[in-house]
Amino acid sequence: MLKQYGLKLPHAVYGGENAIDHITSIIKEHGYQHVAMFTDKSIQGLGLFDIPRKAVEAAGVSYDVFNELPPEPAYMQVQSVIDQFKSCNADFIIACGGGSVMDAAKLASILITDEYGVKELLDRPGMAKKCVPVLLIPTTAGTGAEVTPNAIVAVPEKELKVGIVNDGMIADYVILDARMIKNLPRSIAAATGVDALAHAIECYTSNKANPFSDTFALEALDLILENIEEACDNPEALEAKNKMQIAAFYAGIAITASGTTAVHALSYPLGGKYHIAHGVSNAILLAPVMRFNEPACRDKFAEAYDRCCHETKRCAATEEKSAWLIKRLEEIVKHLDIPASLKEFHVPEEDLEGLVEAGMQVTRLLVNNMREVTPEDARRIYEEIM
Repeated sequence: MLKQYGLKLPHAVYGGENAIDHITSIIKEHGYQHVAMFTDKSIQGLGLFDIPRKAVEAAGVSYDVFNELPPEPAYMQVQSVIDQFKSCNADFIIACGGGSVMDAAKLASILITDEYGVKELLDRPGMAKKCVPVLLIPTTAGTGAEVTPNAIVAVPEKELKVGIVNDGMIADYVILDARMIKNLPRSIAAATGVDALAHAIECYTSNKANPFSDTFALEALDLILENIEEACDNPEALEAKNKMQIAAFYAGIAITASGTTAVHALSYPLGGKYHIAHGVSNAILLAPVMRFNEPACRDKFAEAYDRCCHETKRCAATEEKSAWLIKRLEEIVKHLDIPASLKEFHVPEEDLEGLVEAGMQVTRLLVNNMREVTPEDARRIYEEIM
């Protein structure tokens, strides 16, 4: 565990019933004049974007809408949206959407300049500074993007996803309103929910784990294990959905204080090359990586069991507790009908070496893994899911 650690959080977080109503008072309090609203067409099609839009209109200010961002965007596509944003001279940004939408808004908040763009931040993320305050409204309970200083973009020439990390991208405001995830399609709720699950268990077992990250990671893990299936299965389960939203936020805080590990590292090539949804690729890798990590993480898994298992019949031995936790992760992925292998995505076996090479490049996350991952280890993990 780290001897020194820190925690950086948004300025203000609002949750609970009708939390989006706070938008109006925030705009009026700070005297913002023109709002840039980031979203995507699927969110608009579901009618979710109307909720924050009406709150902005109630504040009596002008706004522009940027909705052309595709799912899992490449850095050039994000840059295109940011270029459009720069011409509107907004003094406040509101993002309503999933991880990609929020990440684009965060990047926009630090990229008013024409001197450099998203491409330059891939190698030098620290050069940018916040220029425009941002409010983030997640429409999934999973990515944690609303609270992290990270933005994930695809880099096609490397067939990889890359995380841009800059403290300037920590949101000024976050709103967690369960209405925004009420009608989320089950497949998306499942994939993003398992993404949050991966955040929680990875950050808890990271080499950078510390008392701050452990506090939020364990609470997130407990909430997710208890609520993810009901939240995904039942559109009317608002209490479970609200708990998942809070859990995803807590897991995002754990990322800022700790960091994800080999699950995310090895999943990045799957999104970058095959465009597999981020949460799905994490779900496919979650149990295999945790089984690989088990010898090094057994005590941590047992501690997580003690906190998160609420069954009447209790395990006593550390090995049994650890096995229970991994089995529970597998049960959740299976229950949510997420593929357990890459067969459904027609990934050819001859791509194996390319996957290993790309996965091993994600050293930013692999160094967090408690058990060292060698190229041979990565190959065996990928072979397990081929």
